[in-house]
Amino acid sequence: MTAVPVETHNLTEERDCFSQQNQTKQHVNGQLNIANCLFLSILPGGHAVSVLICFFVFLTVFSFFVNALTLFALGHSEEFSWQPRFILLKNLILSDLLQTATFGPAVIHSLIQRRTMAFNGWCYVQYFMGGVTVFCSLVTITCMALERYVYVCHAIRYLPIFTKIRLRGVLAGIWVYSIFICIAEIVLLHDGRGEKNEVVTTGLLCEPDVVEQHLGFPRASAVFRKVMGALTLLLCLLIHAFSYFRMYQDARNAVMPFHAVNVTARKTVLFYCGMLFLQLLPLIIKVLSDALWEFGAPVAMPEQSSQSQGLCKVKSAPTGTAATLHISLLIMLIVPPCINPLVYGMWNAEMRLALTSRLRVWTERRARPSAQQRE
Repeated sequence: MTAVPVETHNLTEERDCFSQQNQTKQHVNGQLNIANCLFLSILPGGHAVSVLICFFVFLTVFSFFVNALTLFALGHSEEFSWQPRFILLKNLILSDLLQTATFGPAVIHSLIQRRTMAFNGWCYVQYFMGGVTVFCSLVTITCMALERYVYVCHAIRYLPIFTKIRLRGVLAGIWVYSIFICIAEIVLLHDGRGEKNEVVTTGLLCEPDVVEQHLGFPRASAVFRKVMGALTLLLCLLIHAFSYFRMYQDARNAVMPFHAVNVTARKTVLFYCGMLFLQLLPLIIKVLSDALWEFGAPVAMPEQSSQSQGLCKVKSAPTGTAATLHISLLIMLIVPPCINPLVYGMWNAEMRLALTSRLRVWTERRARPSAQQRE
């Protein structure tokens, strides 16, 4: 037998190690290249990226500010602690804060890095938390409409209906319903036949269409998501239509003996209907797009190019409609958390008075130590 020199054996292992490291670097660079190519297929213009970064940063900061300010006013006021409408408002603000924290920073990070989202554990967290918060906000504002209907049209039975125990049950039911739907969607997602070696998604956020495309379009999950979303949205619209119509009808009947028109009631109903439309606009567009055609996330595969060129060639660019719908959905998902505290919180005169008085007390307390130090 011929003995193999130790130096030759070490050189062979070192060469194999370097080759494996080189392949790993090429694999990582290829993944980043794919993510960059997919991003360019969605947003080919550099100016649009800068505008979207500023826009998403503004909306995210504004959402955190107005929601935290409204929660501050609700938390430091004893008058609002027992009223059902403000208890439901606290639940809505909590859902909006979670929704902003899930969507805003993730989209900003993708825009700054100019890459699409990587498919990992955080992607599942986005998918789950995004679905839970969207359903929770939708059901909460529906319960708020029912609460106003009972308050206006059945004032005598208002307090017996909205007891603390029932309110706790309603809040628990809202979260259980939202969490159950999202858990069922995640379980059904794994019926797809997507390639497991793909670690780059085709979107700037792990929203349902992007995740479903990455996992091979699981039919069960898509059907369940679309059916539950459509039924929940339809139920929400019907309850809102019934509640506001009955409230407006009672307000109109109250002034009919005086041959007058209740202009205030009409303006109030139109205002809340308009704000409701902005709140539900992302869901309405999503349901309509699911009903009209199978919405496909932007798909693009980069071809292998020489290292000397360093260019990214897109094999199949996405359609303009798909890219526009994807960006529009991301924008509209961050808008409702900015609107909700203004509509259901700051629009109320009692809320504005409580907030201004609380801020006045807070500024006076901070001014006293400084005045004492000067003396």
